[in-house]
Amino acid sequence: MATWLLACNQDMFELDKFREDGQTLRSWSVGRYLKELTTGDQFVMWVTGPRGGLVGRGRVTGAPTKQAGSPVEYWQEDPGDRWYAPLVMEEWCEQPIPRQRFKEDARFQEKSPLATLFAANPHRVTAGQWTAFEEAFVNGPAEDAGPSWHLEPGQTIKRKALHDRYGGSRQGGISKCAKSANVLLFTDPKTGHQHGYFDTWAEDGTFHYTGDGQRGPQTFDTLGNSSTRDHVSLGLSLRLFEGSRGIVRYVGEFAVDPEEPYSWGEAPETGGGPLRTVIRFHLVPVGRTTQPPSVPVGCGYRVADESVEPAPAQPGLTNIELATRNLTAHRKLQNDLAAAARIGGLDVFSPGVADPDFDLGWRLTDDDLTVCEVKSLTRANETRQLRVGIGQLLDYQDRLADRANSVRAVLWVEREPTEARWLALCERVGITLAWPGREDDVFARV
Repeated sequence: MATWLLACNQDMFELDKFREDGQTLRSWSVGRYLKELTTGDQFVMWVTGPRGGLVGRGRVTGAPTKQAGSPVEYWQEDPGDRWYAPLVMEEWCEQPIPRQRFKEDARFQEKSPLATLFAANPHRVTAGQWTAFEEAFVNGPAEDAGPSWHLEPGQTIKRKALHDRYGGSRQGGISKCAKSANVLLFTDPKTGHQHGYFDTWAEDGTFHYTGDGQRGPQTFDTLGNSSTRDHVSLGLSLRLFEGSRGIVRYVGEFAVDPEEPYSWGEAPETGGGPLRTVIRFHLVPVGRTTQPPSVPVGCGYRVADESVEPAPAQPGLTNIELATRNLTAHRKLQNDLAAAARIGGLDVFSPGVADPDFDLGWRLTDDDLTVCEVKSLTRANETRQLRVGIGQLLDYQDRLADRANSVRAVLWVEREPTEARWLALCERVGITLAWPGREDDVFARV
């Protein structure tokens, strides 16, 4: 008989509401170890997040089967067909037993299921860890996990009030909270650039956030940098805010990219001092980060650096010369299109921290936006690049729909595609596909 941990992210499935409505849990979504889950296996149920923890235990009652998610009203998005393991809950906790209870337990120092909660269910539990969970059911919660998170993306709050509620330092860009399981991150170009903090969306879709430390090389010896890097294993949520003083705006919850959590870069010391090594955390959005209509879209256009080359050590990068060529072509295409838009009298912008990571955009009127994705094209990558670009633009339109009267999508490519079908396909989904020489098609006021 095996023992497992099943994790629930309530940004995806509202387990608390499910229980409050008197529903009975009879199965749970699983994505791996499908042939190993068998009747009689025991499991614990875990809810992720700062107010989460151990919430129950039960038994598996059969082999997993593929079926539609049910009941769908408790899912944030329709999950579609998934594998589900049938089960029975034998005990629910009166309140979650927080991660802190297990954090320093020697039984969780190696191969801890709590370190891989971002992965698909189920998670293996060793015999010693299972004993620790059973002890926790007997003894109950060890301590209060702190105040529950109350801000929604786009809401504003005084920074002082934020720290009064959740803890953490009122100064600096990274603030690990003592009162709650959060790390608060503040990004503000108005004050950050003078200290060498250049935070921005990167071309891989991650938000690059500069680490803590204004002078000398940045290291992971500081509490802010180490807690940001290790937030998953520490059970901490990363909360990103726009602004650094006075009123700040909550952007949403983020996580370090599990495949490439950070990279190293160079930036000047505070006050324009000498260049030093800095940490650039690669952050990905977690759950809902869509902003309300009151949040403006875009910020001043940031010229893409056409001289930057990819590092040879990048994972999966085998042809450095080709990758450099594609990256240079992409950035030149972007800058040339931005320059043409400005010549045409358009207000060109780059995405702000609260926006999806489009390449550039412009306004035809105060209420009408155009967002553009730029793609270099070679004969080898044409199909892949066009597919990716179309998908990105549809996502941008959907996420910005409530923040503008209309959102027009432009896919700007290096040259005319080999197959004419791409023009018809883009037209069907409301995307303008164009390339150098067809600027009038994308700047026309329709």
